[in-house]
Amino acid sequence: MQHQTDGTLTWLTFDLLAEFPKLVHGIFLRHGGVSEGEFASLNFGKLQGDSIENIQENRKRALEALHISESCYLWQRHSTKIIHANPYKQEEGDGLTTDRPGIGLSILHADCQSAIFYDPIHHALSNIHCGWRGNVQNIYQETVEAMRALYYSKPEDLLVAISPSLSPQASEFINFQTEWPPYFHGFQVKPTFFDLWAISHWQLLECGILPHHIEIAGICTFSNPQDYFSYRRAKVSGRHATIAALL
Repeated sequence: MQHQTDGTLTWLTFDLLAEFPKLVHGIFLRHGGVSEGEFASLNFGKLQGDSIENIQENRKRALEALHISESCYLWQRHSTKIIHANPYKQEEGDGLTTDRPGIGLSILHADCQSAIFYDPIHHALSNIHCGWRGNVQNIYQETVEAMRALYYSKPEDLLVAISPSLSPQASEFINFQTEWPPYFHGFQVKPTFFDLWAISHWQLLECGILPHHIEIAGICTFSNPQDYFSYRRAKVSGRHATIAALL
């Protein structure tokens, strides 16, 4: 991954996606915004207690850094619903998809995974929110099927890049026996702790994504408070945005 900066803003980009000039993306760290306190400073989330004015300014700065004029957001609900991107309408769902240039697809997260799916053959894009419930429901499979139906995407052509999120050392789930399917139990790294990165990687392979078409950041949000918000570390916290757009 690469660190990018513009003034006080910092964001990450994936090496996997770097060779495509008609795709822009960024995972924004918590620096360079106007929010204060628990939300300091680049908070994108509306529902946690920050002011609307702060959030609007933070979102504006991120779009300007990526040279995007408009972006879509969702009311994220830990579902598997994939929404056609419409910058003038905010809907419930956990995935955005488009083949139209110029529309930013914005996913909010703090410990959960955001995942960019890009089809360079059909120039189509999805951006997905996946927490552990998303893994249980296999939102990644839903995304592959949606892109196949909408854009004729083939799994072997798709590139998938997953954001910083909870590491195995921070992913404790004491109710896994009732909340998780049995085949997830093999990803336990020590009692009640699980490797969500490995689960996502395995699910993508099962969908037909090629191993060399997957990049997982491997950065723990919980363990890096200087750069990342973490809902598990602090229940009152900000939200990051992963933003991607076709050009």
